Amino acid sequence: MAMTLRLKPEDDHALAELAEVLGVSKQEAVQRAIRDMAARHLREARVRELSASGRARYADLLERLGR
Repeated sequence: MAMTLRLKPEDDHALAELAEVLGVSKQEAVQRAIRDMAARHLREARVRELSASGRARYADLLERLGR
């Protein structure tokens, strides 16, 4: 899907620098940044979910260990 991305000059400059460092086009740099951020946030959400599940599952044990 095509999309127009409007950036402030400082953001465009940062994107250009990122693309240059990565050796890719600005479009590819944006796509990588989106995928990286999505993966990071999804991973963090999964860790929070597993942590909550573990705390609930082992609440009694954790309470006893905390005494």
